[in-house]
Amino acid sequence: MENQGKEPTFQELINIELIESGEKERLMELLRERLIECGWKDEMKALCRAFIKKKGRNNVTVDDLVHVITPKGRASIPDSIKAELLQRIRTFLVSAAL
Repeated sequence: MENQGKEPTFQELINIELIESGEKERLMELLRERLIECGWKDEMKALCRAFIKKKGRNNVTVDDLVHVITPKGRASIPDSIKAELLQRIRTFLVSAAL
């Protein structure tokens, strides 16, 4: 194993704590809810349908969709949702004393 004997990075420690505490799953659920509420999910669905229609159903793979839609999806997440999640992560870090 490459990492054997190597100290975990701060980011890895945070990720471990998020997972072990169950906070990561709670944050993911909050993100899902907020994206549905703001219409982001429907927007992504429409982008996927338009891409499939343009290319033809038999000419599109899931990898094609992921490659085309992912950058658009990440860029279109509302700043308010990003800020809310960031605040929740900060609050968690303070409470976990990391």
